[in-house]
Amino acid sequence: MASRPQATSLIDALVSELREQLLDGRLPGGTVLVETDIAGRYEVARPTAKAAIERLTGEGLLRRDAHRSARVPTFEAEDVADLYYVRTCVERQAMRELAQRQLVPAAAQEAQDEIRRLAEAQDSAVASVEPDIRFHRALIDALDSPRLSRTHASIMAEMRLCMAQVQTYKLLRVSEIADEHDAILTAITSGDPERAGQALTLHLTRASERLRTRIG
Repeated sequence: MASRPQATSLIDALVSELREQLLDGRLPGGTVLVETDIAGRYEVARPTAKAAIERLTGEGLLRRDAHRSARVPTFEAEDVADLYYVRTCVERQAMRELAQRQLVPAAAQEAQDEIRRLAEAQDSAVASVEPDIRFHRALIDALDSPRLSRTHASIMAEMRLCMAQVQTYKLLRVSEIADEHDAILTAITSGDPERAGQALTLHLTRASERLRTRIG
């Protein structure tokens, strides 16, 4: 029996625990999450388990078809290719515009500094997923377009789990991620839109190709 989550809100605690398991691979693709099983495992009421599953479904970390239990998405090569294609289209243009303004938001630099510290400490690659997401989100949000931010957020909800799977397979080293981020930031600060777009494309293409090769 898993230990009962301890926090002010049992729902928040359960969401946090399940999210961590999703992102570190303990709940692999295809795993079915049944409300009664979750409730029993964590000694919480079924409505609490249901609410946690619904929240994770809303985040894109679980999928739930009508009248079926939630499950962890299984990404096929075609899914990965499409996710990265859409993300690249959105982010590449954003990097170009940031370079035109020579604008690097503080939040992006802070996230990058955290990733660099993880690289220097040779920490788990899974630990880089959250700061990596913050890095890209901060760059998008810096353009101050609510619609662009919402579009990017909807892509990243599903991408978040995909990124975690890339790192679970240990296909990318944290140092590689940090170096590629540095290339993007350097191009932006130097005011080179073309190079910024190219650096972003290389960064995402590398992750996409390695994951697609791994899952066949």
